[in-house]
Amino acid sequence: MTDVDKATARREITEALLTALERRHEVLDAIVEAEDRAAAVSAVSELLGASPVGVEAVLNMSFHQLTKDTRRKNQAELDDLNSAITFTAADRPAAAGDSLGLRPFAAERDSDILSERTEELHVAADGSGAPAGELSEEIAKGVKRVDEEDAVWLVAVEGDNKIGLVFGELSDGEVDVRIWIRPSARKHGYGTAALRKSRSEMAIHFPGVPMVVRAPSA
Repeated sequence: MTDVDKATARREITEALLTALERRHEVLDAIVEAEDRAAAVSAVSELLGASPVGVEAVLNMSFHQLTKDTRRKNQAELDDLNSAITFTAADRPAAAGDSLGLRPFAAERDSDILSERTEELHVAADGSGAPAGELSEEIAKGVKRVDEEDAVWLVAVEGDNKIGLVFGELSDGEVDVRIWIRPSARKHGYGTAALRKSRSEMAIHFPGVPMVVRAPSA
């Protein structure tokens, strides 16, 4: 996650905490009436107009965070973040990851988006930094590594739209993760969302193996 995205997420959390404290009676009622945690997140998110990330922070609050001193500190932090960040969460709606999904790369179905990525970067998809080969060769090598459980290739999608690619390559006891977002979808937070989603996918495919992001999400 980039520094900007970290700051944006922190602002969402801080703003949600402050708003929740101002409307604490309504928030408590919503939580008490909820059937389970997921329902509580949904109810509080709708009540406050906050993102799920911010609502999770609200549900995880400790009692010491209710004091006036902590609230003053949160307000000061929010003021600092607002002065440093010139856009709102609405400007990067995809960053929370609510609408983005990841699915396995399919050789024929997804050759178009791999071709777009290769034409832009002109480097191989294996993370070696070598010049890209023929598209069919790149796909064949990638599929072979996936079949041998040395790699995971995923397509980031929003509905029926292909947003980008996530590559996880096993190398020297680590998983090198690279994220590519197609140019037409950049600056909306998709890179951040894909990175968040990819963590669980890599953990499933490579349990116990450290994950290293080799390049910032686009």
